[in-house]
Amino acid sequence: MHTTPDTRPAVVLLHSSLSSRSQWTTLMAEQEANYRFIAIDLLGYGKAAFPAEAAAAGYTLAHEADAVAAALASHLDAGEQFHLVGHSYGGATALRLARQMRERVLSLSLFEPVAFHLLPASDAGRQEIEAVVARINAADSAADATRAFIDYWNRAGAFDALPEVQRQRFTNGIAKVKLDFVALLGEPARVADMAQLDVPALVMAGAKGPASTRRVAETLAAALPQAQFTLTVGGHMAPITHAADVNQMLLGFLENQRLLA
Repeated sequence: MHTTPDTRPAVVLLHSSLSSRSQWTTLMAEQEANYRFIAIDLLGYGKAAFPAEAAAAGYTLAHEADAVAAALASHLDAGEQFHLVGHSYGGATALRLARQMRERVLSLSLFEPVAFHLLPASDAGRQEIEAVVARINAADSAADATRAFIDYWNRAGAFDALPEVQRQRFTNGIAKVKLDFVALLGEPARVADMAQLDVPALVMAGAKGPASTRRVAETLAAALPQAQFTLTVGGHMAPITHAADVNQMLLGFLENQRLLA
């Protein structure tokens, strides 16, 4: 049976920690006619299994990127190119995946990627996030650890203001969050390694986001050969809390890439 080839550009979407592929539901529904979106659940989130590698060895971004690459094999033809979008931990994973699959990545769109490995130990932004990680790891309970995590990215009291069912769901995921930080702070890639990602790139940061991710975004935008940096409304979670604004910026960038193709 003859089928018409799908000519829509493929766009891979990677979500933030404690989230899932459903983070992108509105974007996918509104733009389905124009783009072939492929939203992936990162390991330990959504319907993706908790990473078995964690029990045997130190967890790395390579584990995460390899899992995404394996998932993409069921959506894309061998060698097929795609645009890559990532938010927070998904953004850091996207950077790792792009370096591993450079010839297939057409563009990068990143919202406050938590690639803290790009910051030197002396950087105030790195010191800030390391203090947060220390509080999470020293917490007396999973709930206290989750509170430290949620409140940092949102505001003091944000965790306690959530409905009980949501607090419990987030608390159930804090073990994977701890692994995410192990992977992020242990990633060997440095600023100089970003030069190989010579693709059009959009690096976004929320105007009200924390210092740690602002520093990463600014550092990354300066290091990527073809990057543009822009501030959006909202904070670190703007792709969710201010989705319409962030999606409009993202789609403008993707449309430019389509016109230039």
